[in-house]
Amino acid sequence: MSGRPIAVVTGGAGFIGSHMVDLLVERGHRVHVIDNLAGGREANLAHHAGNPDVVFEQADIRAFQPGHPLFAGARHVFHFAGIGDIVPSIERPMEYMSVNAQGTVHMLECARAAGAQRFVYAASSSCYGLADTPTREDAPIRPLYPYAMSKYQGEQSAFHWHAVYGLPVNAIRIFNAYGTRSRTSGAYGAVFGVFLRQKLAGKPFTVVGDGTQRRDFVYVTDLARAFLAAAETEMVGEVWNVGCGNPQSVNRLVELLGGEVVHVPKRPGEPDVTFADIGKITRELGWKPEVSFEEGVSRIVAQIDYWREAPLWDPQSIAQATESWFKFMRKVDP
Repeated sequence: MSGRPIAVVTGGAGFIGSHMVDLLVERGHRVHVIDNLAGGREANLAHHAGNPDVVFEQADIRAFQPGHPLFAGARHVFHFAGIGDIVPSIERPMEYMSVNAQGTVHMLECARAAGAQRFVYAASSSCYGLADTPTREDAPIRPLYPYAMSKYQGEQSAFHWHAVYGLPVNAIRIFNAYGTRSRTSGAYGAVFGVFLRQKLAGKPFTVVGDGTQRRDFVYVTDLARAFLAAAETEMVGEVWNVGCGNPQSVNRLVELLGGEVVHVPKRPGEPDVTFADIGKITRELGWKPEVSFEEGVSRIVAQIDYWREAPLWDPQSIAQATESWFKFMRKVDP
């Protein structure tokens, strides 16, 4: 056991982080997990109970200082922890900047003190704003709301630590991640969590706009493989887009899930299409998506009971939750 490489996964009880833990254990790593359980769930790691190679600590990333024993001997640090709900960032910008930007600095300093060989940052494609598609890594940066800004500042901090301190950093700009264990917390947000709870309740799907908007959905296990590739490559100081390069419409998702529809107003500041150009990661790391959209949705539906305790949204509660979004985002949407 002592010969196994150690990896730290922040946000490791969350949606993407827990799948990262699974992949690392499968590949022979000892994994130290940090999560404050604000969005993650201990149940996401229950299948690792009793495994001495998986150590869990419930804590806020901002509480960690350089030299913390959880980072001792860490070869890789995968940083997923943060606030992922987009819509509430309009109302709580200070919290988002504190957790997503300053919290990242705490993790960078812990990784630097530990002599980590690679720090892989979970960046967000929201940094591109309303981008031309397909979107390459050199597309203009235009974060339009506090969540996007906070994640981009975390990314910039990571590359600053690479430039100034020599910390070996890579980043993955995630497009639209989906899969089992996605968030069930109270904030209005990701379409899958909203729709799955509505399906369980026999309620209509609240489709934003006319449903023709397309998203570049990438399945979570494919995403975890991309992060591991970013850690194991000899390349450093790089950023890669990760999507499927094959956007799917919300109407196609509704078709696969099956059910009635009610429409809610299209939100300003949100793109009609997200579409990752994944040529760079395919060429440089040999990564490509393996799970089709249809297969991914099928896997989720097979575990739909996971979302039974998630909040049930309807047009009225959505209107209330997005009131501030409409108020402020009209000012930035061209």
